[in-house]
Amino acid sequence: MHADFCIEALKEVLVRFGTPEIMNTDQRSQFAGSAWVSALTDAGARISMDGRERCMDNIFIERLWRSLKQEAIYLEELTDGFKALSVIRDWINFYNTERPHLNAERPRTHTSTVEMRN
Repeated sequence: MHADFCIEALKEVLVRFGTPEIMNTDQRSQFAGSAWVSALTDAGARISMDGRERCMDNIFIERLWRSLKQEAIYLEELTDGFKALSVIRDWINFYNTERPHLNAERPRTHTSTVEMRN
């Protein structure tokens, strides 16, 4: 991933969703460079970076993404963005309502769920 691509994507996100209070990234060069840091600070966001070799910082979200890819995305032929969005929405609904979790039972309540924004 190139820094220019990341900065353009960041600008689009800021326009569409507004400035986040905190932006967390890893320490890859595109996120540690002055252009990225300036874009965030100019927008008013605080910057948070995971420590080196701190894979545990994002373990829960990394596990979620792994499950999504292995249980849905890699099993489908995603011909366009509409198909991808449909597959991802269906899987997140399944994850929140039916998928067995560590206790090998269906989730009973939704005190915390993963949701997608339109």
